[in-house]
Amino acid sequence: MATPKHIVSAATIVLNDKNEILLIKGPKRGWEMPGGQVEEGESLKKAAIRETKEESGIDIEIVKFCGVFQNVSRYICNTLFLGKAVGGELTTSPESIEVGFFPIYQALEMVTWGNFKQRIEYCLNDHLHPFCVEF
Repeated sequence: MATPKHIVSAATIVLNDKNEILLIKGPKRGWEMPGGQVEEGESLKKAAIRETKEESGIDIEIVKFCGVFQNVSRYICNTLFLGKAVGGELTTSPESIEVGFFPIYQALEMVTWGNFKQRIEYCLNDHLHPFCVEF
């Protein structure tokens, strides 16, 4: 039997004091929530915090674990968290050509890649937590 080679990632739906969502605009997928691959020896929460800082310049506090979206055919498990902005300044990076906070309704219209809009909607709906979506 072959050794599994799964990719584990962590993403965060970050809200500010105005209840706006933090989005980054990546060069390939357009507008999305900050997130990325968990490094060896790193916790899921720390990866979510690190990726948000690297991609947006914003410091966050994790509020709760929301659930998992699993791409079964591509061996990817994406963990999703809800977080709140606690500091930092909006800054772009090689992974984000634009960053900003947007009203929820506007953010949901901006996110168009795959099931990323659904991921945000699930994270914002407490009644669905924890979720496990396989596709």
